[in-house]
Amino acid sequence: MGDSGLIQGRYRLHEVIGRGGMGEVWRATDEALGRGVAVKCLKPLGPQHDPQFLSVVRERFRREARVAAALQHRGITVVHDFGEYDGVLFLVMELLEGRNLSQLLAANAQHPLPVQDLVEIADQVADALAYTHRQGIVHRDLKPANIMRLADGTVKICDFGIARLGTDMGFTSKLTGTGIAMGTPHYMSPEQIGGGEVDHRSDLYSLGCVLYELATGAPPFDLGDSWAILIGHRDTVPRPPRSHRAELPPYFDRIVVDLLAKVPEERPSDAGDLRRRIVSGRFAPVAAPVPGTGVGTGTGTELVATAPYPVPGVPAPGTGAPAPAWAREMRGGHRPAGAPAGTATAPRPVAHDPAAAVLTTEWTTATRASDASSLADETAAPAPGPTAELLAVLAGRYRAGIGLGRLDRWDEAESVHRSVADHRARVLGDDHPDTLTSRYEVGFALARLDRPADALDVFDRVAEGRARVLGEDHPDTLAARQERAYALGRLGRHTEAYQLYVAVLAARERTVGPDHPDTLRCRHNLAFTLGRLGRLEESYRAANEVVEARARLLGEDHPDTLVTRHEVAYTLGRLGRGQEALAQYRAVADARAAALGDEHPDTLTARYETGVCLGRIGQAADALDVCREVVAARTRVQGSDGPETLRARHALAVNLGRLGRWAEALDESESVRSARERVLGPDHHDTLLSHRETAVALGRLGRWEEALTAHRAIVATRTRVLGPAHPDTLAGREDEAHCLARLGRPTEAAGLRGGASGPPASDAP
Repeated sequence: MGDSGLIQGRYRLHEVIGRGGMGEVWRATDEALGRGVAVKCLKPLGPQHDPQFLSVVRERFRREARVAAALQHRGITVVHDFGEYDGVLFLVMELLEGRNLSQLLAANAQHPLPVQDLVEIADQVADALAYTHRQGIVHRDLKPANIMRLADGTVKICDFGIARLGTDMGFTSKLTGTGIAMGTPHYMSPEQIGGGEVDHRSDLYSLGCVLYELATGAPPFDLGDSWAILIGHRDTVPRPPRSHRAELPPYFDRIVVDLLAKVPEERPSDAGDLRRRIVSGRFAPVAAPVPGTGVGTGTGTELVATAPYPVPGVPAPGTGAPAPAWAREMRGGHRPAGAPAGTATAPRPVAHDPAAAVLTTEWTTATRASDASSLADETAAPAPGPTAELLAVLAGRYRAGIGLGRLDRWDEAESVHRSVADHRARVLGDDHPDTLTSRYEVGFALARLDRPADALDVFDRVAEGRARVLGEDHPDTLAARQERAYALGRLGRHTEAYQLYVAVLAARERTVGPDHPDTLRCRHNLAFTLGRLGRLEESYRAANEVVEARARLLGEDHPDTLVTRHEVAYTLGRLGRGQEALAQYRAVADARAAALGDEHPDTLTARYETGVCLGRIGQAADALDVCREVVAARTRVQGSDGPETLRARHALAVNLGRLGRWAEALDESESVRSARERVLGPDHHDTLLSHRETAVALGRLGRWEEALTAHRAIVATRTRVLGPAHPDTLAGREDEAHCLARLGRPTEAAGLRGGASGPPASDAP
């Protein structure tokens, strides 16, 4: 293909920017969307090659397209399209502006990379591998040439040409049986070399080889020929990296040595475990600050070395760009994964992590002197400009806030981000991108703390500031506007949320295309909001379209596809199509169980909704069995007072009532109400639902005076919290009127009904 080649009338090739064993990568333009892309073309293979070889190579290329397209993570190259043109297979990917790690080393004259770069790269690659391995995919050819570092510091894994899907063992063996090298000698694990069982820990070994080379300038076994290298991997214990480079932090040296263990069982158990060790190590100070300076002795190197490094997906300090909303795993504008339809859940409690203690104590100590000298006197004349040390301190504290959020410690995260935002505003200005980034994180923490009104105020300011500084269609501006729409929805302002989602969606389609992860998530959010507006048929169609797009790009059982199928099921239920909804919920539950495990929160959510659906279509006995199983699993996973455990117990009480077992229903609903009052507070929506279920059971048992007292208490609370005209308040008055009528007080009942409308409130399953 010439430089002016046009593939499928859409992708115009300009120049070759990379070559590999299987093909060439071209810089190109997607003329349909007016954006730059990278197009990987499989090299034509001549008739001299064995037909089976040709077939396998082509299948490997197709396989890379399928595997890469199924992975959507900030640390993995995004695949836009795949096809065949004039007999040439091609793969269209995002255009990455940066260098792979091999090029980075070459540009550095094979000198080792700085420590802070090493840890940043290790952290981001571990994060991407953790995601990849959760999808059942092992890369099997991790090496410097397959890891890109972009200009903003983001690290991405590329080239899944020989990746193995956990469910595709047979096909993998066919590929490996062709004599095609599966891996690169300098980075192959001992089990790959010996033809043994290869799992995710083989990728961890390869990562250890990569980090060794970045840290020392040479791979662990840099020998004369491939056979000697392979024997080295199999039989020789490498020298620790610190024996080549003494300034490497001891924790990093230990991590690399453990990654290079000959036996998989002696390596970190998984990439998540590896990340925890990196976080714990990188937050541990190695040099005490010099009093009054906030930095270690010397030129500040110690501070940089001990500061937290960029959280994967969060651009480097000074770029001002936050992690895009899609990289936070469905974090904006729709019900969180794992939450029942129409509800939001509190963050799940997280076990104590040693790194968390460091986040809140060591960084306070390490930054106190700098804060005192640079920030305490707010009335002093402004300095000519912020010092590099101060900016490093603020960047570190920003990352500490991100780390706290990752541990679901949102109160502390909000406090840290607010402090950093205020400090950045003083030294950089209110509209500086870094200041706006910190304010964005304040808003996100507030949203997670169930404070949507406060979050909305913050996102208003951030969106306006980013529009001024970055432009209306900049991805960061759109991320803030999408979070603003989510907050509007949480406040019940669904019409405004809908209008904002429509505007954001149009901008996303215009700038990144209809199938980009950001665009698809916005379309998902829009479908959800249509449902909240009562436009159920439109919601159903919109969600179905997202399911089809995600299934095509990611696969039928990808978590994002299943999230939207869950939404389709919920909308079907609201449309009265209960049997179809039930089939969807069961399919989602089965797929999640296979991919995530029987007791994963998302699996349990789908099983919970299956039980709810069974009850609503009249199969209360089956619903009761499902609810009991979910209660038992939720109790094991979350504890007896976990919000989702209590939600499942509430459904249990409802279905006991449907079976006419009102005494048991009363006991269960009263127990749940008491627990919710203690955990969530007396005015929480879920607490009031359980209070109402208690009142209903009392009435069914003929205890109408007690039921009336309960309903009146509910109405009083809803009037105070929601207002007298809110639908739930009016429905509560209808419940009260019903009790009065059953007590032979029709005049009072008629008086209440004169000001009430609509059916009794019931969000019960």
